Amino acid sequence: MIIEDAAVAGQERRAGGYYLLSLRSPKLAALARPGQFLHVRLPAPADTLLRRPFSIFQAAEGEVRILYKPVGRGTHSMTALQAGDVLSVIGPLGNGFPPPAPGVHPVLVAGGYGMAALYLLAASAPRPGTAFFGGAGAADILCVPEFEALGWKVIIATEDGSLGARGRVTTPLDAWLSASARPRPIEFFACGPNGMLKAVAERAAAAGARAWVSMDRSMGCGVGACLTCVQRVRAPNGEAVWARVCKEGPVFEAGSVVWEEIE
Repeated sequence: MIIEDAAVAGQERRAGGYYLLSLRSPKLAALARPGQFLHVRLPAPADTLLRRPFSIFQAAEGEVRILYKPVGRGTHSMTALQAGDVLSVIGPLGNGFPPPAPGVHPVLVAGGYGMAALYLLAASAPRPGTAFFGGAGAADILCVPEFEALGWKVIIATEDGSLGARGRVTTPLDAWLSASARPRPIEFFACGPNGMLKAVAERAAAAGARAWVSMDRSMGCGVGACLTCVQRVRAPNGEAVWARVCKEGPVFEAGSVVWEEIE
């Protein structure tokens, strides 16, 4: 982990109102691992006491990139950033995704921003697998060309049917899981809304497969000190204990999460 004033290398607007922000930081790029995040101090005039966490989308050639959508005062302030502006960044933070186990077919399941959080895993996996992307509509489906360029098969679902299968991402996932010709064994890696993560955990358990989920919790400090982002998980002895999503997570083995307490 380092604290650095990173210069903006560039910013571009993407479909669906998303933005791709590139920060020049050879140190962060070298340290970044799949599933980790950056804790960013927002620029003026929306600078606040608390930093904001952003999943690391890409890390290459001395730059780290994040995808974000302006939804509040803080993220709206980021849209004005230009090349040469400087942001205070802490990172890379968190416990990320492990590499896929030898011999498994990796299966990625993502909703919305979760697609960006899975890219480094897809890029570093020993072999490409199958990725399921879901969103409310076509504008919420991100990064498909980047994943396909890595050799991954991308299967899409949208709730309004504007792109791919109509329904939630579990609709094509269930069809794929029930197909007799699907690869075996499999291992899941997921990032998205908690309801989706719970659904993936249930399907992994039914398939006898291991699953890793990146949990989403509001964070304060981002380094494990403030205890605002805790999640109950099962210890090896079966006892339910509190874990910090920013420190012990954001990635947990799905079978360890106490899903009964998640709506």
